[in-house]
Amino acid sequence: MDWQKKVVLVTGGTGSFGKKFIDILLKEYHPAKVIVFSRDELKQHEMRVSGFNQPNLRYFIGNVRDRDRLCRALKGVDIVVHTAALKQVPACEYNPMEAIKTNILGSSNVVDAALATGVEKVLSLSTDKAVNPVNLYGATKLAAEKLMVQSNAYAGGMKTRFSCVRYGNVVGSRGSVVPLFLKQRDSGKLTLTDERMTRFWISLEQGVRFVIRCVEQMQGGEVFVPKIPSMTMVDLAKVIAPEAELEVIGIRPGEKLHEVLISEDEARQTIELEDMYVVQPAAALWFGHEWEGRGKPLPEGFNYVSNTNSDWLNVEQINEIIAPIEEDYKQGKLV
Repeated sequence: MDWQKKVVLVTGGTGSFGKKFIDILLKEYHPAKVIVFSRDELKQHEMRVSGFNQPNLRYFIGNVRDRDRLCRALKGVDIVVHTAALKQVPACEYNPMEAIKTNILGSSNVVDAALATGVEKVLSLSTDKAVNPVNLYGATKLAAEKLMVQSNAYAGGMKTRFSCVRYGNVVGSRGSVVPLFLKQRDSGKLTLTDERMTRFWISLEQGVRFVIRCVEQMQGGEVFVPKIPSMTMVDLAKVIAPEAELEVIGIRPGEKLHEVLISEDEARQTIELEDMYVVQPAAALWFGHEWEGRGKPLPEGFNYVSNTNSDWLNVEQINEIIAPIEEDYKQGKLV
């Protein structure tokens, strides 16, 4: 795919992922134009004055809840990377309709606007919390995934295609536990909800490069899942603050001990490749099944869970991941 001929729009473009995605895209792929679509004028201003002021970069104030505004923004756009979401679990639990309006209805608006304006590809970011969800955030992201995948049925003879990327916790992103632990370190005490807890981890740059690959390869209808390592929360806490006391405060509402990236039921229509899994659409008469000849099916009973993962980060690897985030924290770059 020739990115230099493409116009790319990023919903939620001022977020952690959006900024990193746009940075790498502009520096290495040189698209014809990149549009930042987000609702916060202050974040757009701060992004612009921090160096995101290239002549092929545009800023568009808008909310994914507003279908008409999305239709205006998507005119002439070739590729949409949909990252806009309410993602803080406690905030979604306390404000359920707000999460539904942004994460579900907002995704539906992206679909409608893309079909109405003839966008070629829409890739939506999802999360491990969408698999067997136990909180509202996960439930809204599951619904958003289903919307994206099944909306390929509406494309018919049109060129528009929809796919998803699903991965685990992004190290150091806004709201992640790493900045929290860094702040707590000064007090000499770190809070853990449960000592048994494990999570899938991926760096921001790894996530961005995976998304770029998936945009290039997507046929429509797939959910792409990268093979990524697991980490125990105890190990993470000990790397960040080896001398600190660990206080176990109990698991929070809507929180799991271990996360799932592929369920046993999904595994039946999933193809394994060297560095990722591709969940094909179930019982679809359209596209998304072109992957069967490129990989191998998964064995019966397979699931991809953070505590039974074969790939684990050791202390040295965690240190390597944390080092740049700690530097940003010292410089006041983490909020």
